[in-house]
Amino acid sequence: MTRAERAQLAMMLEVCAYPKPGNVDRCHDYTRTRLEHFLASVILSRPALERAERGEGKVGELIHQAVSLASVHSGGNTHFGAFLLLIPLVMGGDIPGANRIAGQTTVEDAIAFYRAFQKSRVRVIPSHELDVDDPGMLEELRTRNMNLYDVMLYSAPRDMVAREWVNGFQLTRRGADLIHAAGIREGVIAEAFLSLLASEPDTFIEKKHGPEVAGATMRKAREVRDGVRDLAAFDQECIDRGINPGSIADIIIASIYIALGEGWTWDY
Repeated sequence: MTRAERAQLAMMLEVCAYPKPGNVDRCHDYTRTRLEHFLASVILSRPALERAERGEGKVGELIHQAVSLASVHSGGNTHFGAFLLLIPLVMGGDIPGANRIAGQTTVEDAIAFYRAFQKSRVRVIPSHELDVDDPGMLEELRTRNMNLYDVMLYSAPRDMVAREWVNGFQLTRRGADLIHAAGIREGVIAEAFLSLLASEPDTFIEKKHGPEVAGATMRKAREVRDGVRDLAAFDQECIDRGINPGSIADIIIASIYIALGEGWTWDY
């Protein structure tokens, strides 16, 4: 299996895993975003993933290409955060390689990333600096000579996917270890998802609903994991309130990619 195929398989396995409280899966759609939108994103992003595997182009350009290819449907942002993790992982082959890629970025990578951000309409926490909607932002990046790693470092306190770039893909590694430890059986991915959700406030929830809701969701996930809260009821509560742990989902995709490369198989 090629690295590009492994990345596609990771995206497919994550979105089809069930149950993942609050998120689209094989049993739950949103009004605007459906399972088919995620699967279309998986398929359409292949050229960018193949270029990343061949080392053709820079990381920012490839993230922009992947987002552009996957943005042709009406379902909104599906895999922006996943591409932010997968592109350096596919380029580098593994976590050490991805760390090397992250450390070699340029201002042009940062500019390409911001263009992808604007295209995808990803939710952000308002900030006085580095405003995605500011038309002068690209020139500001050049003036400050900020590369893509610098942008991730700036974003890391508010975004757990960006934190992966600056902390050595720690949660990605933890998720892969959870998958390995669980073995080859049904439900492994959903269990790893719940375990990460129980240990980390999801920053996508925080951007959408605030830190209190993100913290409460983490605590409820911990209660589910510990057997004192019903999983189905928690899932339905998240769906009813529009609480979707999208950042955890992105990290689980990267975790699956790593686990697959280390010999784990989904085909139980």
